[in-house]
Amino acid sequence: MRIRVNPIVKKDLQVTARSMRFSWGVFAYGTVLVLAFLLAMAFIQSQSGSIYSSSNIYSYFIVLFPVLAIAQVCIVALTVPIITASSISGERERQTFDIMLTTCMSPFSIVAGKVISAVIRILFFVVAGMPIMALSFIAGGLGWSSLFYFVLVIILLSVLSGSIGILCSAICRKSITAVILSFVFYFGIYFLTFVPMILKYVWTRGKSAGESFLFLLFNPFVFFEEFFMQVMRGESLFGMEGSNFSKNEVGYLTYHLSQGKTWLFLSAACLLALSLVFMCAAAWRINPMHGTAGKRRRKK
Repeated sequence: MRIRVNPIVKKDLQVTARSMRFSWGVFAYGTVLVLAFLLAMAFIQSQSGSIYSSSNIYSYFIVLFPVLAIAQVCIVALTVPIITASSISGERERQTFDIMLTTCMSPFSIVAGKVISAVIRILFFVVAGMPIMALSFIAGGLGWSSLFYFVLVIILLSVLSGSIGILCSAICRKSITAVILSFVFYFGIYFLTFVPMILKYVWTRGKSAGESFLFLLFNPFVFFEEFFMQVMRGESLFGMEGSNFSKNEVGYLTYHLSQGKTWLFLSAACLLALSLVFMCAAAWRINPMHGTAGKRRRKK
């Protein structure tokens, strides 16, 4: 049986594989990870003098995982919007957008192809940095299943970032404008999801946030914090030791969702659903029957 590959994905990957810029990008990605690894090792070595006599130095190697993971997350969060934000607007600038719409592909297939190609390119970077990540797992004592889950988390972040970038690319006609708007969208999700919780705390004078914590299910930053808490300590961010969260302070649903890994999986589902909404909005935008061209036809 022959597997059908999205033509957009096939074309973008062929162009990427022949580009020397991609090779230099992989080199830069590995260089950043090596620098992060060396900085973490230097920190551990600086602490060895004070902890050698009192505890085992190898217990400090576990910090290698969050350091390298955060470095990769930051690179992905900054790279994917730039890649996808110029996908549709770049086609308009090269005057190939109308030709692409005349193909047999649906608007959603075009959008999905652009996002998938960006995710695959990011996976190339992640695979290239896998040997460095493996050192953190060997020295830090974490299970290999955590590395597998981390790859899934990177894929989820890439899909979310790519969907935001593709939506902004469908809205804007210039690539630079789409890149700027994508970062505005991206960081808006980070900060606006905290607004209901802040308003609730102000309204109750700091006594309770209620169910406003549920908006944080759509916050990528809280999702990564929860992921690191589950991997490093095996507990939820809202139910960790030393926290004063109770049913009355965080709400009934938030309290029970924070037990175990329920919050982590539900947040991943919310982020994936949000990505799907952005992709559908981008497909609707570039559809000739619904976008700007469709409006002009209806006016005539």
